[in-house]
Amino acid sequence: MRKLSQSLLVAAAVGVAAFTVTSTAMAASGGQAPDVLPAPPAGHGQIVFWRPGTIVGAALGCGVNLGTERISALGRGKYFMLNLAPGAYEFNAKSEAKDTLNLEVETGEVYFVKCTIRMGIMAGRPNLAPSNLAEFAAKKADLKYVDADDVGPRVAQDPSVAVVASASQQPAPAIADATPEVVK
Repeated sequence: MRKLSQSLLVAAAVGVAAFTVTSTAMAASGGQAPDVLPAPPAGHGQIVFWRPGTIVGAALGCGVNLGTERISALGRGKYFMLNLAPGAYEFNAKSEAKDTLNLEVETGEVYFVKCTIRMGIMAGRPNLAPSNLAEFAAKKADLKYVDADDVGPRVAQDPSVAVVASASQQPAPAIADATPEVVK
């Protein structure tokens, strides 16, 4: 009985240590969302994709694609920014089901897209939906930039890194709250 108790204590200690290391690594993986996001580059629009930190679908990523190109994967409580030239774009996310969102990007505009995971039969079903600045700002304190291994070549740099690197420059202008126009 004493050996069993010692084994359970060792297993519990290993579990706590693994959780602590994992939590620390997750916390250090992306910067906190800044108070003001950087404006899109000249001649471009910006899309902020984000996923709330809910428990539903926690083990699943929300892989965001532009047509067939993987842009990034959003874990829970993550966000990323994508700067694009003006035009019509079709984004999708899929697991056992595919969800599509069409956006018309305009120069200088900032759009917000929220990814949620709904319950499915065998796996969660991603849902891409238009969002807005107010909804993003309400969850901003709980969001971190996507992990380095989830960043595709088109994804903008983590603004918390950019802010540190350009601390001597003037702050970026506040972003406008533009609800995306859904293209049918």
